[in-house]
Amino acid sequence: MKSIVECVPNFSEGRDIDLVERLAGAIAGAETACVLDTHMDSDHNRSVITFVAAPEMIVEAAVRVVALAADLIDMRQHKGQHPRLGATDVLPFVPVHGVTLDDCVMLAHQAGERIARELRIPVFFYERAALKPDRVNLEDVRRGALELLREQIAHEPTRAPDVGPLCVHETAGAIAVGARPFLIAFNVNLHTSDLAIARQIARAVRARHGGLPFLKALGFELSTRGLVQVSMNLVNYGATGMPQAYDAVRREAGKLGVEIVSTEIVGLVPENALDKDAEYFQKLENFTTDKILESRMRACEQ
Repeated sequence: MKSIVECVPNFSEGRDIDLVERLAGAIAGAETACVLDTHMDSDHNRSVITFVAAPEMIVEAAVRVVALAADLIDMRQHKGQHPRLGATDVLPFVPVHGVTLDDCVMLAHQAGERIARELRIPVFFYERAALKPDRVNLEDVRRGALELLREQIAHEPTRAPDVGPLCVHETAGAIAVGARPFLIAFNVNLHTSDLAIARQIARAVRARHGGLPFLKALGFELSTRGLVQVSMNLVNYGATGMPQAYDAVRREAGKLGVEIVSTEIVGLVPENALDKDAEYFQKLENFTTDKILESRMRACEQ
């Protein structure tokens, strides 16, 4: 296997299928790039495209799709449940094979500098690519979302970008560019429309407030389904995996008399992270082997 880097851009558009397909096409057109997965969420109004490429080509593919998103997505019109900074909200680089996390930090910095210089979009580096300790956690970078950043970026030194202009791009907003290990985006949908319940459970289970280690969680409303969701990122699935996260949400939901409707994986998941005998697996929505990272990688090699 050759050296491979994964990139997982999150876009602030989850309802226009044609637009998201154009973004995926821009990635696929770059040399060595292969789109592994595309996930759209209309309630969050957000899409996640997972792709891989050779280290020497992944920055080109990433900048190409960020540029197209800046042309196609107008953040002045955007509405959605998920906090976001811009048309391309986050752009993380992840080592897959033959590269290190330090290599991905270098790639993130190269991409961020090009985005700032060529597209005039302010860039904030996060996770392992962070240049400031208060920007390691994405939630700190994104606090208040684009609306607050638009007000503060030119006047608050703590909100100045790492590279790029001291104003948000008129239509594309801003972007967070990072490097990180593989994470699992795992959601649990609850049989209630009470958003306060999802937020209470999210607070109880996340690491920041004394919950499970390496777990980030937020509560969201799924208005199209009349449900709410505990949306989680498992940033070290070896320490806290989907069974532990699910069980923690189930316990907290049980205390409040709320049942779990279903679970969901956003993007791809390593095969060794799955437990097919666990309760969460039986409740997975629309799960196929195409959601397994190794399966998609094999398909790209054919």
